[in-house]
Amino acid sequence: MAVSATYRAFILEQLARVLQDVRARSMFGGVGVYSSELFFALLDNDTLYFKVDDETRIEYEFRQMGPFRPFGDGGEVMQYYEVPADVIEDLDALRSWGDRALGVARRAKRRKPLRAKVSPK
Repeated sequence: MAVSATYRAFILEQLARVLQDVRARSMFGGVGVYSSELFFALLDNDTLYFKVDDETRIEYEFRQMGPFRPFGDGGEVMQYYEVPADVIEDLDALRSWGDRALGVARRAKRRKPLRAKVSPK
């Protein structure tokens, strides 16, 4: 579970060319990727994964891209799928796929319930 400095720099440069306010944050040996406040991608083992949902997952599966499994092949599947290498190289395709991942992140953020504030006694 590592991300090389060169891969991280390459992916962030590509994403910054097609999306706004791209930034990264190291986490658990990988890298979380944000656009503004939206967490829409992650890097692990020199692989880029975009956030998916039921609306977008099919495109990844059609391209035979697998899900992110932080604990190996037998472990939990997270809602992030590997981005095809040809998409990463093609800025128009990367913009389109990245926009869809941002849409998933927006929808997920809206679905999260707000925590009720508890007043001190």
